[in-house]
Amino acid sequence: MVLAIESALAIALFTAIVVPSTAKDPLAWIGDYPPAIRRRCEELGIVEAHERRFTATDLVRKAVGVVVLLVSLVLLLAKVNGDTTFWQGFRDSYVIWLAIAWWDAIAVDCGWFCHSRRVRIPGTEDMPEYQDYLFHVRQSCIGSAIGLPVCLLVGLLVRLL
Repeated sequence: MVLAIESALAIALFTAIVVPSTAKDPLAWIGDYPPAIRRRCEELGIVEAHERRFTATDLVRKAVGVVVLLVSLVLLLAKVNGDTTFWQGFRDSYVIWLAIAWWDAIAVDCGWFCHSRRVRIPGTEDMPEYQDYLFHVRQSCIGSAIGLPVCLLVGLLVRLL
């Protein structure tokens, strides 16, 4: 039950950060948009063309988020949940990670992003890629895989505490 509450709180925090910032400035999250939309934005001169999907700023922002999540999970699981073993730390942190990842894919991306006009970038409104559900599911699978090493580290740190 505690893990479900923690997952719900993590989801609420994630949503409170991502949704308002995306609605306010969709270009701030352009690296997370489907490739065709990013290319159209480059063609229109709305964003600079990049060889890589994410800019250095995007990567720093994401890395800071992962580090904050990692530290928060270690402290939460060790101090609140009483996790003491590697397995407990890994398991519980990965459950929370997956809850966030799949909430993002299903509710935020497929539910809100695919249907909200607030995330449409001028000049790209007509693109069918805004409703590319498979893109968001694939991205969530990638995010779930990225969570494995992070949560392995959480498990190790919980064990060392």
